[in-house]
Amino acid sequence: MPSLNRVIMYRTSRRWLNELDLVNMDAAEISGKYGDRYTFKSYTRFRFPKADICAGPFRDADGAPQKFDIVLANQVWEHLDRPYAAARHVRQMLRRDGYFWLAVPFFIPYHAAPVDNSRWSARGLKNLLIEAGFEAKNVKARQWGNRAAGLRNMEEEWPPAYDPERDDLTNDPDFPICAWALARK
Repeated sequence: MPSLNRVIMYRTSRRWLNELDLVNMDAAEISGKYGDRYTFKSYTRFRFPKADICAGPFRDADGAPQKFDIVLANQVWEHLDRPYAAARHVRQMLRRDGYFWLAVPFFIPYHAAPVDNSRWSARGLKNLLIEAGFEAKNVKARQWGNRAAGLRNMEEEWPPAYDPERDDLTNDPDFPICAWALARK
């Protein structure tokens, strides 16, 4: 059962990503496994601390930035010490017209793994991506949340599992729980 915090994010993201030609894309994922659910031409996972996107783009054996058609980062950017530099490094790793899908929490408890540094709304994510060099017209960002989900995030058992009988998925734009974006180079 997915976390209540991610139900709408996953639905929307699945729709966005399924509109792309994923089977012909070389994909990379930074410190996660969200991409496991999709069929890509190739799929490479980079795990921290061996792979640190803050230190620079991931490089091939010749020292050139590795190139991908899509890079995924699910619930990672809030843990980075230098998220703006990291977003610029991802952009360097994208082929022309490549995509960067990014999902982050907003209103959830502090969770150091190993650190917890930042939070973004949809507008904040769009600004992050623009500052990384993506054109505003090529970035779409959304957010979801409501007060009831916020209260569930304060329960001792965290993250809260989605209960369709109990949980209201109505979006309150003034109370984001999570945000996500898709940017095209």
